[in-house]
Amino acid sequence: MKKKAGMISLGCAKNRVDSERIMGLLKEGGFEITPDAKKADVLFVNTCGFIDSAKEESVNAILEMAEYKKNKRKKLIVTGCLAQRYLEDLKKKLPEVDRFIPIDDYPRMAEILEEEIGLGKTHPNPERYLSTEPWAGYLKIADGCYNICAYCAIPLIKGKYASEPFEKMVAEAKMLAKRGVKEITLIAQDTTMYGVDLYHKKRLGELVKEINAIEGIEWIRVLYLYPSQMDEKLLKELKECGKFVPYFDLPMQYGNDKILKAMNRATTVEKFRKIVEKIRGIFPDAVFRTTMIVGFPGETEEDFENLLAFVKEMKFDRLGAFAYSREEGTKAYDMKPQVHWKTKERRLKTLMECQEKISEECARKFVGRELDVILEGIDEATGMYYGRSYASAPDDIDGVVYVGSYKEHRFGETVRVKVSNADIYDLYGSEE
Repeated sequence: MKKKAGMISLGCAKNRVDSERIMGLLKEGGFEITPDAKKADVLFVNTCGFIDSAKEESVNAILEMAEYKKNKRKKLIVTGCLAQRYLEDLKKKLPEVDRFIPIDDYPRMAEILEEEIGLGKTHPNPERYLSTEPWAGYLKIADGCYNICAYCAIPLIKGKYASEPFEKMVAEAKMLAKRGVKEITLIAQDTTMYGVDLYHKKRLGELVKEINAIEGIEWIRVLYLYPSQMDEKLLKELKECGKFVPYFDLPMQYGNDKILKAMNRATTVEKFRKIVEKIRGIFPDAVFRTTMIVGFPGETEEDFENLLAFVKEMKFDRLGAFAYSREEGTKAYDMKPQVHWKTKERRLKTLMECQEKISEECARKFVGRELDVILEGIDEATGMYYGRSYASAPDDIDGVVYVGSYKEHRFGETVRVKVSNADIYDLYGSEE
């Protein structure tokens, strides 16, 4: 009987791809992947170490999985960003864990797992185990980051920007298409810089063009486009690719130049306005998503009012926000004055209430339009299908489209929907 392995993957989609690679290795090495922790002989927790809330979630998940070890012969292995960042501390504080595998040790993963859990023989590059819906998959095109933002621990954890080889990414995209993936989402900490380290030039546009030619792929989505690196050349390259969906995830982080400079963000409010204007000129149906940080050291009430004004002006379709987390090793850690946590919570609540009205206004622009929707499930309460249009990224990042239909469909099928109503997060319509 095959041994079973279970995986909890926390944090971003980049972490998910790492988890899928580990599971692919496990499957090829003789293990069966199970979602049931009780049945697993070995449990993996792939952790996030980005901000305090993510670290807390990771530790809680480790402790929860450790409970399954009691009186049972199971092994618990912890990987990911938390293991990379706090390896020695974790070894002391979490003796329940049998092995920590930091990111630096990933190239030795097969060797370590052979030693730790008796992993069988594997090929050098086994196929990923896809944990997403069968029709949607991620392509992680780079790791690490060049941008040393004052608040961000990612460069401390992942190191300098490191692109995956161009040919390898095209081959992986073809593999995903062959396995039924019709929507590919390109991810990296900063997708716009893809290729600079390996080829001394940006090659994101070229990569999208190559994937655009792959049979079976219907949508290409690109996340985490660094605003200061967006230019007209890239936009024109993307426009030439008919499968590229005009969903622009541009993490801005703040709405006035004083705080942006303190954050060491290589952009200004005016530059950002201009790039959004360019995008809208080339892609009239563009959807915009951004992220904002409230409570950065030195943020005043006036700064926060500037942020609210900026958000109201730009009318982002989607906006995620979080309160600044003080991370040791970053430049902002010692900046003064630090903002009180109650003030951060109040500002975060105010910002998200402001965005709710904007999101609903933006959603209503789709009323009366026809959209292609990938069906992903059935809502139990209404019996309606639901799915995503180009305006929504995978993994519950954004809202869905509820679809009234008298026909039977398979999940993963694309249907044409006329939108008749909208609320803050979701659209409603019927099949044409």
